[in-house]
Amino acid sequence: MTDHSTDALPVLSVRDLSVALPGKHDRPYAVQNISFDLQAGEILCIIGESGSGKSVTANTVMGLLPDVMTVETGSIDFKGRALLELPESELRKLRGRAVSIIFQDPLSALNPLMTIGDQIREVLDAHNMGTADSRAKRVVDMLTEVGLPDPLLIQHQYPFRLSGGQRQRVMIAMALALDPDILIADEPTTALDVTTQAQILDLIARIQQRKGMSVMFITHDFGVVAEIADRVIVMEKGRLVEQGTARQVLDAPQHPYTQKLIAAVPKMREADRQRAETRPVALEVRNLHKTYRTRSGFLGRMREVKAVDDISFTLHKGETIGIVGESGSGKSSMGKVLMKLVSADSGEIMFQGENTLALSEENFRHLRPRIQMIFQDPYASLNPRFTVGQALTVGPIAHSLLTHDDARKKAEKLLTLVGLEPSAFDRYPHEFSGGQRQRVGIARALMFDPEVIVADEAVSALDVSIQAQVLELLDKIRRERKLAMVFITHDLRVASQISDEILVMHRGKMVEYGPPSQIFRAPRHDYTRSLVAAIPGAQAA
Repeated sequence: MTDHSTDALPVLSVRDLSVALPGKHDRPYAVQNISFDLQAGEILCIIGESGSGKSVTANTVMGLLPDVMTVETGSIDFKGRALLELPESELRKLRGRAVSIIFQDPLSALNPLMTIGDQIREVLDAHNMGTADSRAKRVVDMLTEVGLPDPLLIQHQYPFRLSGGQRQRVMIAMALALDPDILIADEPTTALDVTTQAQILDLIARIQQRKGMSVMFITHDFGVVAEIADRVIVMEKGRLVEQGTARQVLDAPQHPYTQKLIAAVPKMREADRQRAETRPVALEVRNLHKTYRTRSGFLGRMREVKAVDDISFTLHKGETIGIVGESGSGKSSMGKVLMKLVSADSGEIMFQGENTLALSEENFRHLRPRIQMIFQDPYASLNPRFTVGQALTVGPIAHSLLTHDDARKKAEKLLTLVGLEPSAFDRYPHEFSGGQRQRVGIARALMFDPEVIVADEAVSALDVSIQAQVLELLDKIRRERKLAMVFITHDLRVASQISDEILVMHRGKMVEYGPPSQIFRAPRHDYTRSLVAAIPGAQAA
């Protein structure tokens, strides 16, 4: 981190900014009377809970506010130019070249009908950068720089072929393609495993140092703040409640809200959880295999990826197995196979005395309410045409588990448990932030009172205080209902907090298995050691 003089002319200056919300919201403003500066070559981190106005601030700077929101008061100056007064044609020239943004959700931001290479090239084309040959080379260079494997091949892939972390790296490559003066990073590492996160943070830092680029980094991870921030501003419900240097805010927070956020940061558990002497089996996985086969290239060569390679484990009632590993290690594929959303090649999954892999979808239907999934992507997993209430109740009603009235009562109760107002029942997904949508997904899974939950990055999109609440909620349900969980996560601190056993995956294989104390404090495998070493903020703590 670098010292920056506050006397220098800021590259970006925000003054008294207020953005009004439309009706039917819990407050009149998304952001209200906020003021801050971004200095040249500085990394400014914006911290706050989901719905605090962080992303709205970023989108206002970019001129990308939705039509339902309006800037009521304030100004935004970029190197002396009043951005709020510029016509759309002038803003378009600045986007990408002067100010660029990495969006939080890569699946929604990427065009599913274009290859990733074409999407990066489109950024260069729009600004008439170089020749066709230089643009083609720049695409490969950027894919290499953000750590994507085999750039010459992967540039021809479509977004759905990539993992969540790989899609996010494509977004980062697009944002950095023109070497902007200001990079706005809206939760760019939320979906990434710790080693890739460390690579991306290092990448942004290297590009910043080379070009003197300024970075506005929106995150809910205080480990990231400790790793990269020069200064920090803290937002709560649209208001700026505290700002200062990173060390001031982290070591001596002044505002009660900041103190609450820092107290909620997950820490490595010192000792393993006590386990019952008698532990009935909830789920048993034996020699599970799943290989993806795709044809690629001009000659249509067959390419095989072993996503799940001979995995076995036993999950007991009332216990949690944490599955950790890098993006593309097979964690999510494992979850989908367990849920019978993807067919396995071979092996057994024993649940309630039946091998679910051998069952047809029709015969598996009676078991589906008993094993539920919390999906990784809160944007793609909710039907935009359904209200939250419909999303929560349609399943239990279809399975004849609850009447309409009982389903509504249960849904409103669960919405409260996961930190939302009961009034959310009648609202649509687009009215919620990413973290709020994830909470809806958690409530939906709990509607069935399942015996097993497969949680695929269930808290990765949540701010630390809500994350702590949700982890506490899931742990309470686990204890009270003897619920068994397969908890897939890239956050090793979260895995340590919630898991009885840890399964480490690397390129489809299980490389290490054991209790958290052994995995995180005395790892035996080189790969596990690299994961632990890459935990953000570990050195700064």
